[in-house]
Amino acid sequence: MKVNFDEKHVKWGVTIFLVILCSIIVFFAIYRMRDVSNVINVVIAILTPFIYGLVMAYLLCPIYNFTVRGTYSLIDRIKFKVPRPLTISKAVGSLIAVIFLLVVISGILWMIIPGLIDSIANIIQLLPDSMDELKAWLDVHLVNLPEAQAVIDGWINNFTENAINFVTETLLPEYTSIAAGISEGVIGVFNVVKNFFLGIIICVYFLNSKDIFEAQLKKIIAAFFSSKTAEEIRSGAAYTNETFGRFINGQIIDSFIIGLICFIVMSIFGWEYTLLISCIIGITNIIPFFGPFIGAIPSALLLLMVEPRQCIYFVIFIILLQQFDGNFLLPKIQGGSTGLASFWVLFAVLVGGGLFGFIGMVVGIPVFAVIYTYVSRAINNRLEKRGLATSLEDYRVDSYTERREPRRTERRIRRIRRKGGKK
Repeated sequence: MKVNFDEKHVKWGVTIFLVILCSIIVFFAIYRMRDVSNVINVVIAILTPFIYGLVMAYLLCPIYNFTVRGTYSLIDRIKFKVPRPLTISKAVGSLIAVIFLLVVISGILWMIIPGLIDSIANIIQLLPDSMDELKAWLDVHLVNLPEAQAVIDGWINNFTENAINFVTETLLPEYTSIAAGISEGVIGVFNVVKNFFLGIIICVYFLNSKDIFEAQLKKIIAAFFSSKTAEEIRSGAAYTNETFGRFINGQIIDSFIIGLICFIVMSIFGWEYTLLISCIIGITNIIPFFGPFIGAIPSALLLLMVEPRQCIYFVIFIILLQQFDGNFLLPKIQGGSTGLASFWVLFAVLVGGGLFGFIGMVVGIPVFAVIYTYVSRAINNRLEKRGLATSLEDYRVDSYTERREPRRTERRIRRIRRKGGKK
């Protein structure tokens, strides 16, 4: 017997079955949350190279497209015929994109790692002198507080003894767990390197097959959705891609300019750790809202160990630099790409960082901007169907003016109505 799924009762039966099935799945997912979390972690670990490759491909896509178009145009101008020009253009584009990625990562590591090693070595060398200077400063400023001075002097004098006790009583008895932790760290570094190079290979496949993937997705959407819904899905995907691309590219360009300005100013004044601090400021500036503070605090502490006066000047410079960035440079580059209020920007950064760490803080704003846009569009559509206004100004009440100047407000309304009547 053939079942007609267009009948009303059959549709209701399928809907009820799916609702019950989803409810059972959600219940067991909540009841066995730990097992579900372990499964998700295993899946993420397996898919990590693909995630790396997709992120790399997305960031390198503009360079790849530009190179492929330029190479194909150059081959087209050549008088003699070249076999398979598009394949050659894609190969050149993939090679240039991978070289660019490796050069950028190598440059960042070259700038950060040597400076970090030197700073740690200098801190170790300067630590005893810094402790003596701190003790002398405390002796001068804590003359009227003998009890506090005695406590601090005792802590400073026992610093070496406490360090030795920590090594002998804590580190040495736990050498087995420490060795296991070091081994896990080495294995973790090896896995990161492995996933990175696998991600490069997957990135090349993504770049060269993105047109095929796009055609396959369009085919699936056309098969399961109506023409109107398919068009809405395609327009939504295009808007999402535009929002993410504009935001991420803008943040990268802005962070590069801020790091370059920091390097130039620190070089002019001759401050210490110029290259290392400039890289820290530039990289952490990618994080919206909190990035400047995350980068400025350790940088200021580095300068504090060398010269407190440089630290004070650096903090003042960073405050001025971030004011310039937030009020002039970033708006010029981004152009208000997200359209979110300051409250929602802070909300997106905090929630994204709490859920997904550094990556969540970076992409939290564009993700929330897309969700905010879709929700606003859905609300406006429902208001239009009910014949109601969609502008936010129509729902805003100026309670302060209404309370303080009720008579003036009434007179202004009568005047507007009178003018309307005369017209």
